[in-house]
Amino acid sequence: MNTATADNTHHPVVSHERWLAERIKLLEREKELTRWNDQLAQERRALPWVRMDKDYVFETPMGPRRLADLFDGRRQLLVQHFMFAPGWEQGCKSCSFMADHHDGMTAHLAQRDVTLLAVSCAPLADIERFRQRMGWRFKWVSSQGSDFNRDFHVSFTPQELASGEVHYNYKLQPFPQAEAPGISVFYRDDGGQVFHTYSRFGRGVEVMMGTYHLLDLTPVGRDEEGMAYGMEWLRHHDRYEPAAPVKAAPAAAGSACCAAQA
Repeated sequence: MNTATADNTHHPVVSHERWLAERIKLLEREKELTRWNDQLAQERRALPWVRMDKDYVFETPMGPRRLADLFDGRRQLLVQHFMFAPGWEQGCKSCSFMADHHDGMTAHLAQRDVTLLAVSCAPLADIERFRQRMGWRFKWVSSQGSDFNRDFHVSFTPQELASGEVHYNYKLQPFPQAEAPGISVFYRDDGGQVFHTYSRFGRGVEVMMGTYHLLDLTPVGRDEEGMAYGMEWLRHHDRYEPAAPVKAAPAAAGSACCAAQA
């Protein structure tokens, strides 16, 4: 249920001139962030690569496929490590939130030589059942039976969890469950050799959550303060209650007149 509200009781309300001055100050900070993001993207592209020598095989609707086959003839592959383990009834709701943004992007990414797909260690039949329930069209394959998830530190053994620390997001840290989210990027050269170029985890996966970026523009924002882990409001998109529009309170009598005379 959506309970977010904007409260102008204690929020400054100023003239347009004052607002414009404040907005221009913030714009300079936004431009600074844009320049930093551009520089980080350049540094990211300059990272060295790792040759993928292990022969990973994935289960797909078209039968077994190796990692090099998942590129669909393109040179770049962007993988969502989707939290969905054997025995789970459904995929992780946060990973589903990420995946809700994919179908609108795949055609555009393909024009820039990028194939986007999801990988989970759940059986392919479970993946397909859930994908159809959610109405998604993007490609999603199973890594069950391979070391792919373990090698990319997004699936953990009971022994690792029992030790109190797992290797996630480039460090040893406590983690509450056997699956974790992530994004990995690969490049395939003309000879068919595959290289791992980049991965990100933790809050880094928010790059796939376009809804969050739009919420960050609004007065209420994400409205997650006080939540234990921030995304407790989230549901699979077919499990939300209907979001009723919030009706504005009626204006007090004479308020328009008072405003005109102010």
